[in-house]
Amino acid sequence: MSSEAVLLPGFVGTELPEWLAAQLRAGLAGVCLFGENISSRQQLRELTDAIRAANPRALIAIDEEGGDVTRLYYAEGSPYPGNALLGRIDDLELTAEVAATVARELRSVGVNLNFAPDADINSSPDNPVIGVRSFGDDAELVSSHVNAWVGAHEAEGVAVSAKHFPGHGDTTQDSHHDLPAIDVPAAELRDRELRPFLAAVQAGARSIMSSHIVVRSIDPDAPATFSAPILGGLLRGELDFDGVIVTDALDMAGASGQIGIPAAAVRALAAGCDLLCIGTRNTDAQLGEISAAIDAAVADGTLPEERLADAAVRVARLAASVAEPAPLDSAPHPSFDIERAIDAFDIRGGLIVDPDAHIVVLETVANMAIGAAPWGPAAAGADTLPVFEGDGLPQLDGQLIVVGKDNHRHAWTREFIDMLRVERPTAIIIDMGWPSADRAYADVATFGASRFAGEALVTWLERESS
Repeated sequence: MSSEAVLLPGFVGTELPEWLAAQLRAGLAGVCLFGENISSRQQLRELTDAIRAANPRALIAIDEEGGDVTRLYYAEGSPYPGNALLGRIDDLELTAEVAATVARELRSVGVNLNFAPDADINSSPDNPVIGVRSFGDDAELVSSHVNAWVGAHEAEGVAVSAKHFPGHGDTTQDSHHDLPAIDVPAAELRDRELRPFLAAVQAGARSIMSSHIVVRSIDPDAPATFSAPILGGLLRGELDFDGVIVTDALDMAGASGQIGIPAAAVRALAAGCDLLCIGTRNTDAQLGEISAAIDAAVADGTLPEERLADAAVRVARLAASVAEPAPLDSAPHPSFDIERAIDAFDIRGGLIVDPDAHIVVLETVANMAIGAAPWGPAAAGADTLPVFEGDGLPQLDGQLIVVGKDNHRHAWTREFIDMLRVERPTAIIIDMGWPSADRAYADVATFGASRFAGEALVTWLERESS
């Protein structure tokens, strides 16, 4: 069994490189696309057509969560509400509508596997990587929306990959940079974190993505991606999942920071993963090293040949099950009710907005899942003044509308807001991330920073100032 049949790399550029086309012709499982691979819908469809020409059964994957994490709208910001805002609106029909619209957009550009939805419960307000990507902090609410999202998306023929199993919500570290560990008791894990994933399985999710986190109550030694007790015991056994287990990107520090990507690939397969998402900007030489490591592990018995064959069969079965692309001109135009979003904002009473107020944006480093996609009022076309760490208070007359994301998680934004409260008492503080109740208190919390959320915020500001 060829090791290429379980590999899903990324690449540089907006055209299919010849080395990758050759790998696809030789049986590579597929390709993962990122924002930097996309310049237009027409270009994207030509790219996915080229991928399919090289391998008609290729999986073409993307992260399109319908909110802050977007690839289709990486250049302009997402027109979707995002999960946390959907959770606060709490209308399952709307959540299903968002999911179906995302899937139809993806199918029109030739994508057949979506690394979404985020099924994590955002148990910790200090979580640096989940936050508003989650539907909420309540297991029942999150489970119901995951079920609605998965069912509607899968019904459009584009496979989902609910993530990040067995739950990345109760962490205060980002597995892109570290190896988080959680100490949730096994009973609590089953009653809380696992429930949305069970909902995803029951709704027909064809794949589930593993996380690079250690769950000490289940496996004190290995992150979930490398853990047979978690993948085999919990996901395959207790949740009765029979689809494809796909790894989160193996170039993340939580997976390969200590051992390198080739060794991480072997460990992931041995533990029960089927499809290996390698990461971004991969190369032919890198894939060769990974394939060689897998082949060597099979030869020396570290990786049973039957396990590799089983993974390849599952991946092939998934690839055969997804729908063919729809016409490019069949793509829907996402449009959702801004008033419902505004109603879901958390707004302190008694606020007065000056029609001449200045919008100041606190620019912090975005987590790697979100990247540099435009967000908030700037993405919505409003005039804004960006402020970075060390800039100090802007020398502007009049009221300041200060907009940030997860303001409480950054020392400099906390200090900036504390200073504002004293020196500019008319300032209104807005948090477009997951707010904290006791630090960097926000006057308005939007629970999302997509372009759509930015448009809703601008609409509210204009209304309040009139």
